[in-house]
Amino acid sequence: MFAINERSSGIVVPFPYNQDIHDTWMSDRVFHRLSKFIHSKLGIKVPPVKKTMLEARLRKRLRHLGIRSYDEYCDYLFSPEGLQDELHHMIDVVTTHKTDFFREPVHFDYLAQKALPALLSKDFPGGGKRLVVWSAGCSTGEEPYSIAVVLSEVSRKLKRFQFLVLATDVSRQVIETGRTGIYEEEKIEPVPLPLRKKYFLKSRDRSKRLVRVVPGLRAKVIFRQLNFMEDYLDLREPLHIIFCRNVIIYFDRKTQEMIINKILRPLTRGGYVFLGHSETIHGLDVPLVPVAPTIYQKI
Repeated sequence: MFAINERSSGIVVPFPYNQDIHDTWMSDRVFHRLSKFIHSKLGIKVPPVKKTMLEARLRKRLRHLGIRSYDEYCDYLFSPEGLQDELHHMIDVVTTHKTDFFREPVHFDYLAQKALPALLSKDFPGGGKRLVVWSAGCSTGEEPYSIAVVLSEVSRKLKRFQFLVLATDVSRQVIETGRTGIYEEEKIEPVPLPLRKKYFLKSRDRSKRLVRVVPGLRAKVIFRQLNFMEDYLDLREPLHIIFCRNVIIYFDRKTQEMIINKILRPLTRGGYVFLGHSETIHGLDVPLVPVAPTIYQKI
């Protein structure tokens, strides 16, 4: 269906010593070195006010590896072995993965009531045989599965059509979680009860209080790792809708403009883009026009 140009990474090999690092601290020199690297690698801005947060998040990696200081961690991270084995772990701990099922429900209402009927009336602009939606920055999968539920319901009620949801994130760990489709039962509370019964299966072991997305819906969602700064999406079909919510907020304005233009390339003209409630394209040179708050169409 599509390919992503990815950088490889391997398995962590812990250092042979294990030192208590509770009293260690991150120097300004190391912080600037790491923040510059994170910005160049991920595009994410890490201002000085975030130093304590970065220090706390990386402390678990020091403890896991048995490294005694942040200076040593930097030396390891930037070594050939570190870039191969540790980089994806660093990405996992420094990126934010806050998400919920049907988060910002007004977007899903617009998707079902406005965007999908408009696209279906045009019989999929771009000539595709199925409707393709990209959840860019999908985290642990709640967003792409919410999208798939809406697409499935609209397909049943309005007009039968085939669809696929592409789900990508820079973090390998959250991608693996999303791929399993397994969640704690309380996570699906935002999902209306009839849809819970239709699209989620409860664990046979009721003491675990876990649910899993039904196989038919899981098959409609494809998870892949993707870094906006390095990778590209190579599609064989037109892309009709992009959810990129609460993602660009972590980038500076120049990087935001670059990323939005990059992700818009596979989107067909007239396709829809959904951003987070605190995000805006005001002042950016991007081919989008607003159709509702934080919802845009490509021109």
